[in-house]
Amino acid sequence: MKVFITILILFVLNITSSLSQSIRVNTIGYQPLDDKIATIIGNANSSFQLIDALDNKVVFEGRTGEEEWQNDTKEKYSLIDFSEFKKRGTFIIKVGSEQSPAFEINENVFLEPLKVSTKAFYLWRCGMAVSGEYKGEHFHHKACHLKDGYLDYDPDKTYKDGVGGWHDAGDYGKYTVNAGVTVASLLLAWQQFESTLKDLNLDLPEDKEITALPDFLKEIKYEIDFLFKMQYPDGSGKVSHKLTRKNFSGFIMPEKDNKKRYFTSWSTAATADFVAMMAMASRVFKPYNKWYANKCLSAAELSYECLKKYPDHVPFIQHDFTTGGYQTNDKDDRLWAASEMWVTTGENGYLQDFEKRFTQFNTKVVTNWDWDNVSNLGVFAYVLSKSKDRNMALVQEAEKACIQAADTLVNGTVNDAYGRSFDKYYWGCNGTVARQTINLQVANEISPDIKYKKATTNIVAHLLGRNFYGRSYITGLGYQPPLYPHSRRSGADKNKNPWPGYIVGGGHTAIDWVDKESSYSHNEIAINWQAAWVYALVAVQN
Repeated sequence: MKVFITILILFVLNITSSLSQSIRVNTIGYQPLDDKIATIIGNANSSFQLIDALDNKVVFEGRTGEEEWQNDTKEKYSLIDFSEFKKRGTFIIKVGSEQSPAFEINENVFLEPLKVSTKAFYLWRCGMAVSGEYKGEHFHHKACHLKDGYLDYDPDKTYKDGVGGWHDAGDYGKYTVNAGVTVASLLLAWQQFESTLKDLNLDLPEDKEITALPDFLKEIKYEIDFLFKMQYPDGSGKVSHKLTRKNFSGFIMPEKDNKKRYFTSWSTAATADFVAMMAMASRVFKPYNKWYANKCLSAAELSYECLKKYPDHVPFIQHDFTTGGYQTNDKDDRLWAASEMWVTTGENGYLQDFEKRFTQFNTKVVTNWDWDNVSNLGVFAYVLSKSKDRNMALVQEAEKACIQAADTLVNGTVNDAYGRSFDKYYWGCNGTVARQTINLQVANEISPDIKYKKATTNIVAHLLGRNFYGRSYITGLGYQPPLYPHSRRSGADKNKNPWPGYIVGGGHTAIDWVDKESSYSHNEIAINWQAAWVYALVAVQN
């Protein structure tokens, strides 16, 4: 019998060596939603006990549910529900002669994971030295990639300042398209949950120019400042697709990666994503710095005009680059750009552009989305705007699509043994699962229902350990977290543990995930997945 604890457990205590290897647990207990569920593989209709870990007293008893079947893992399972238990503390679940590791339940249990996972972006910074302490270890690297980047890569003639931003993933490249869904997820989290994020203390280094900004926005601004540099210097509004070396570096620290790095050619997808990010940023930063907000909007307007001059898709061509291509059609990116520009400016031309494009999409809202399909972001901005200028028939169609997609995800979390929201597995699917909490929150804002909040809790629980492996997918957090992510910093430094707070990509099936540094398709980290994870951690608290 295997026990999987669903009530999100954050602080796992020391486990005795006699503990059965078949008992697995997730990572965070969250009392406010009253969802405390464990998954048992094995006996159904068994008795269970909840034990206070400090004094070994039984504090709650019950029986497991009916036996059910999980097809993708080929297991029989049943559920333990102890939602009626309301006390804080540290506890253990016992089923027969077996017991779970100890876990903590309290109403603030998500705060530390949120801090650690958000600060992971600071630790991802390129162009400066970074430093942080976590669980007794010091994580740091020196200032890196200070010669970013060259405009002409054959021959090398022209240099332009491209220093800054975040490293993209386990590698040290910087990619505009992947920044799009990343920055959007973080800015959307701010727009929806400002009250939770405004006082979040990330212990960032002092910067006299931005002391008035909350830490969460300071970190996003570091990326936005870099993105300005991706816009062509010729006034055309074109935006470089990426800034990387020609090939990936080995597993070295970033300051030792001294090969030349280049601004690549532009693409309409990168340009459209740039427009959308800058339009969002203009709204978010306006209360703090009108000059900066106007700078963002001016850059967005320039690149939008570029898109109008190039109505057909201009793809990015790799040529002799072998770093990440992030090739994608631009229809979804243009839709998103039009929506954000309209929400920011209120100008009818942008609204007409969005609504015309929206009618051309057969599927209005999707559940399986990432950097290569950001149409959801455009639809979400549209339906959440509340403007009376919208075509109400299209609004109703969009809202209906949002609800249907979210309900599909709810059903997924209810019918899966481990609370997972959909049945697809691939490189980076954990990031998609986390991102689906955005679908759920948007649906909840359109038509509030506790089922969306419960589904969000299930998703967070799944990623923190309520899964086939009984392990957290987040470095440094939860029970038996990944130790060998595909991350050059973690692979090259001398620390025992990997850099903390990063979500890894996940399996290609329900049962094939491996915690191996060499398996980039299972265990890499990436900013787009990370931003989705941060969003999920904020959403589950609201």
